Amino acid sequence: MTTWDTVVRGGKIVSATEVYEADIGIKDGVVAAIGRDLGPCQTIVDARGLLVLPGGVDTHVHLEQTGLGPEMCDNWESGTASAAAGGTTTVVCFAWQPKGGSLAAITADYHVKARQARVDYTFHLTVTDPTPEVLEVELPRLIAEGCRSVKVFMTYDGVRLDDRQALRVLAAARRNEALVCVHAENHDLIAWLTEQLVSANLTTPKFHAYAKPMIAEREAVYRIISLAEALDVPIQIFHVSGAQSAEEIARAQARGLKVWGETCIHYLTLTAEDLDRPGFEGAKFIFGPPARTEADQEALWGYLRRGIIEVVSSDHSPTRFDDPKGKKFAGDPAPFNKVPNGIPGLAARLPVLFTEGVSKGRIDLPTFVRLTSTNPAKLFGLFPQKGSLAVGSDADFILWDAEKSVVLTNELMHHGGDYTPYEGYQTQGYPVATYLRGRAIFDGRTVTGPAGGGRFIARPPYPMIAPLERFPTPFNAVDGRLV
Repeated sequence: MTTWDTVVRGGKIVSATEVYEADIGIKDGVVAAIGRDLGPCQTIVDARGLLVLPGGVDTHVHLEQTGLGPEMCDNWESGTASAAAGGTTTVVCFAWQPKGGSLAAITADYHVKARQARVDYTFHLTVTDPTPEVLEVELPRLIAEGCRSVKVFMTYDGVRLDDRQALRVLAAARRNEALVCVHAENHDLIAWLTEQLVSANLTTPKFHAYAKPMIAEREAVYRIISLAEALDVPIQIFHVSGAQSAEEIARAQARGLKVWGETCIHYLTLTAEDLDRPGFEGAKFIFGPPARTEADQEALWGYLRRGIIEVVSSDHSPTRFDDPKGKKFAGDPAPFNKVPNGIPGLAARLPVLFTEGVSKGRIDLPTFVRLTSTNPAKLFGLFPQKGSLAVGSDADFILWDAEKSVVLTNELMHHGGDYTPYEGYQTQGYPVATYLRGRAIFDGRTVTGPAGGGRFIARPPYPMIAPLERFPTPFNAVDGRLV
């Protein structure tokens, strides 16, 4: 008779499609059996009265990015502690090419920094300067080594690509079988509106939303979808903030294109009114694209239920508030266009989404698992190793108390920041334990997983992001041949 390392007994397992009662047998960090009466084991995990969920997969996380002016306040050790505290067991972070620098060199350095991770991880390759060396030498090697997603920006000075540069990156990604992820906003419109606002002395945090209206996002989403369609390249649109940009994705999907959408918990909970808090408090809520309206929130829930938007991430991009290296980098107060973008959200992602979604009846349990674990794992080539509790999958799971009510505080986030935008938020549903490959890394109060306990997950080619072999003319411009 097999002796398991661990058996998780008495819980309700939630998958992407169903909820059922069963026990889980774990051997060597992997799910080895699911059923009843699994026999002897070294350790029993009592899950009676709890849900057993696959570990969260957060595919939009910024950790230990340097050289960008203001400092990220989470390194790999503190950021992945926050992940563990929120039920996330795998993160995808950004190896960010410095303008004029080497993507390969920064990725090698990032591998070294990530050795302090407490959860498993992989990288997006952020291209800010698509030189021939990067596109023809560095990018193919890095993708082949398992970093199978590429990030591009359509806005922000110093990192944005123009359309011609974006086309070159799209073509390189297609040749090397990588998924392209896009921050889509119209740079020139935002820059012009910002100039006009500053000239009118309208510079408090609330005017951040005025400088980045939905039309800037909607237009850029339409444009990058068009460029990707012309080259037959699958893409994901990051941080979809409201109805109009989501509708552009829906239209693309209706044409049969491989275009996926992601939103974040802050777009489902915060609005532009949060930027208008007293004094400089609104700076805590500056991120891009900005939060929109309650009507946009309700529209996003509809797109989530329909499967148009398939991923909810944190876009964890933390800078401290009361810190000259953080939100007050340009002074206190500073004009909105000088305040660093980004907010923390790793530990809050699952509890807030569960509360707003499952506990309030907007989505069911399998949809919650799809949005936070299974879909991101599939889209980024991590499935079925991650994102599932099935025989052969890594034994990454959360013990979840659907009735547990917790008032969120900054201390509970276990991150390096001095604030959370969800301070005082009351959850209904909370993780009481997080396990990575069968080992407890969070006990409901304390992060117990050691720094260095995480592993890099290399991603080989996978069918989901294969091109459609469909072009707008009989000319394949990527390979330079008629089809």
